Amino acid sequence: MPAAATDDDSRDDFAPPSRRLLVAVGRALRGPAARPTYWLTRQVFLRGLGLVYLVAFLVAALQLVPLIGARGLLPVGDYLARLSAHFGSPTAAFLNVPSIFWLDHGDATLLAVSIIGATLSAAVLLGLSNAGVMLLLWALYMSIDHVGQRWYSFGWETQLLETGLIAVFLCPLLGWRPRSPRHPPPLVPIILLRWLIVRIMLGAGLIKLRGDPCWIELTCLETHFETQPIPNPISPLLHMMPAWVLRGGVLMNHVAELVAPLFAFGPRRARHVAGALMIAFQLVLIVSGNLSFLNWLTILPCVACFDDQLLQRFLPGRWRARLEAEAPARARRPGALHRYLTYAFAALVAYLSLPVVGNLLGREQAMNRSYDRLHIVNTYGAFGSVGRTRHELVIEGTRDALDDPFTVEDADWREYEFKCKPGDPARRPCVITPYHYRLDWLIWFAALEVEGRGRLQREDWVLHLVYKLLAGDELALSLMGPNPFPDAPPRYVRVLFYRYEFAPRGSGRWWERERVGQVLPPISVDDPRLLDYLGARGWGPAEAPAGARP
Repeated sequence: MPAAATDDDSRDDFAPPSRRLLVAVGRALRGPAARPTYWLTRQVFLRGLGLVYLVAFLVAALQLVPLIGARGLLPVGDYLARLSAHFGSPTAAFLNVPSIFWLDHGDATLLAVSIIGATLSAAVLLGLSNAGVMLLLWALYMSIDHVGQRWYSFGWETQLLETGLIAVFLCPLLGWRPRSPRHPPPLVPIILLRWLIVRIMLGAGLIKLRGDPCWIELTCLETHFETQPIPNPISPLLHMMPAWVLRGGVLMNHVAELVAPLFAFGPRRARHVAGALMIAFQLVLIVSGNLSFLNWLTILPCVACFDDQLLQRFLPGRWRARLEAEAPARARRPGALHRYLTYAFAALVAYLSLPVVGNLLGREQAMNRSYDRLHIVNTYGAFGSVGRTRHELVIEGTRDALDDPFTVEDADWREYEFKCKPGDPARRPCVITPYHYRLDWLIWFAALEVEGRGRLQREDWVLHLVYKLLAGDELALSLMGPNPFPDAPPRYVRVLFYRYEFAPRGSGRWWERERVGQVLPPISVDDPRLLDYLGARGWGPAEAPAGARP
């Protein structure tokens, strides 16, 4: 054998320079000939997924009841009733929109499911997991997602479900410790995670090229940092960077989303570089804004581009020595049942990927769409269009009597602040990622709807919010910042429309704003127009909290 190898090497010495260059490049990209293993890869992925799940269930535990509870802004009971009517029966509705909340959707159940999910997520974060735990986490979060309505209508929800379902097959079927040599990681889920990151990145990159010409003109970042849903304190600095730097950022975006994922299935070292580029890009996005847990979640399938031989280089010496000592015990294949289950799941993913690939290749690309009711394989995308100006809805209340219309502007109007979205120009933008204030996010979409349509239609829940503020509803107020009316609710509430811009450096403010219109004139809690609209939607006085002003 050594002699044969020497003969091959000697033949390479007499090969044309172009062939020798290709051979050298191929060897460099392949790296060591040893078969890669994925024990550390699985550990990093599962603990990261445990963190994301933990944040997602904590968001649900703290916000689900005021958002979709019995007295929530979009009550889940009304939604389930509409689904039953649409599909003809509760059973048919359950088969099309599976959720544990068909059994019971009371506030206690909403909270219990969220707490159970958070507890199991913490266990996964600490390194305790198996297929059963991951399957239960997936089912619980899907139950929340399927009844979350507008509050859960974003691509990262289905992305978490798809990622979580792959994790079911990456985990041991039994036992609690994925580190145990008795439970080797199967290769198929690693491949499926790479397929996931390819679709996530290419979907995001292609929707940009097809959606907004500023991505081709390299000018999108000149307004993105100012108009993104919830900027952070670094966003103004990024917005004011020179144009050539911002255009370079767009090029980096295209490389990370359109070039790097093409190497997720490439040679070993090329795959490592691709994974590092995609992770670096997600870290930049984390630093530049508050995009919920989206970017944290997107990092996880990137980890599948790495193997133990690379990851162990970043471990302390004694840990690395321990892994090397355990290597013989880990040199085993997963059990037959585990392998066959992963093969069957991979075949299902391949079949369900057909319409997804067609969507990626088609001209009318859909963004963040599911093709099956369990969200096993989905399409993804982000920022297919970028706003050029930022508008915000500003909600104000007053306890003054407005008998004379000429005194409206002279009244003592007090602004309701949200937890994080821009409001008071002097308030510093917040840092919340990976946490997610769902009301703050949706009020940004409400402003976009007013900007585009001139009125509220899809986001008409804003009117329900106004009613609850007039009624002094504690659940609704828990979703917002400090209550400007702590002693008694306001007599009137109005919704104004403002244009926001980052304030110049040294001004002492974070924002400058200009009032450009009025979305809702001053309205009282007993206004017939408001009550009629709420009644038609199944909202209003019938579900007002005890002690609320009639």
